[in-house]
Amino acid sequence: MSIAEGPYFEQLEVGQVFDEAPAHTLTHGRAAIHQAIVGDRLALSLDDELGAAVAGGPVAHPALVWDVAIGQSTVATQHVKANLFYRNLVFRRFPLIGDTLRTVTTVVALRENSRRAGRGPTGLAALRIRTEDQLGRTVLDFHRCAMLPLRDPAPTGHEDDLDMVGTRPSSDETWVESVGDWNLAALPTGARELVAGERIDVAGGDVVTSAPELARLTLNVASVHHDARAAGGERLVYGGHTIGIALAQATRALPGLITVLGWHGCDHLAPVREGVTLTSTVDVESVRSGPGGTRVVGLRVRVTDGYQGGAVLDWRLVGLHR
Repeated sequence: MSIAEGPYFEQLEVGQVFDEAPAHTLTHGRAAIHQAIVGDRLALSLDDELGAAVAGGPVAHPALVWDVAIGQSTVATQHVKANLFYRNLVFRRFPLIGDTLRTVTTVVALRENSRRAGRGPTGLAALRIRTEDQLGRTVLDFHRCAMLPLRDPAPTGHEDDLDMVGTRPSSDETWVESVGDWNLAALPTGARELVAGERIDVAGGDVVTSAPELARLTLNVASVHHDARAAGGERLVYGGHTIGIALAQATRALPGLITVLGWHGCDHLAPVREGVTLTSTVDVESVRSGPGGTRVVGLRVRVTDGYQGGAVLDWRLVGLHR
């Protein structure tokens, strides 16, 4: 009898390609479910008339787009124990509602972890994730690192250096190329000026609910998000869920945020489980002139468990602010 399951660490090879995830059409219904779970407050993705004036149609929320891309990549990481980082995620174009996303995932580096008493052997797999729309136009091209178990305890010998994976810096022009054809003059004005160095604590927290539903919506098949047995007794929340709530809280702190252009990186510092309440602090690290009178802002969002006070996420992103 065969078993329908993804690969274990020792079954991965550098250069291996996974392209069998179903394509995913972005619809208003799927966007509404996503909004209900993570709390979307970006006006450009909520207001279809504004989206049409700025981008020629209703704009899909950036968090929905990256959640689908990550979810499609989990065909390679069904047995994942944890995601350590995401790096250099930059939007090449912003899909509209009605566009269809397809993702190809490639293994670019492998490193077996040191063996520890009382813990099953694991390894780290660095993956390149490339997402295109129905016309073959690049939407996203980024890296993530997943920790996977070994089923066969025999050493694999994999010892690639993961420190430099996905660290190539993006140029100033690359961050804004995705909005090059937008009519930015149609954006509302009046948002307050941001100043580099300011810090904003977001009042109130957000409870994490509907975690399996978000994983299902975005085609995420990682067992730890669906099956408590795979997670050691209690399901783990998909990392994009924590990021989505962090973005929702950042939009409360910065109501003039137009969209997220990309991420320098994102580190998961501790696991998150359903039912916890998350709180965020937003640091404005940089502000520079952007196209059409906008500002390109470098932000750092740090998320903690609101009750326990432990840090769970450190996210450095680049946003477009009016």
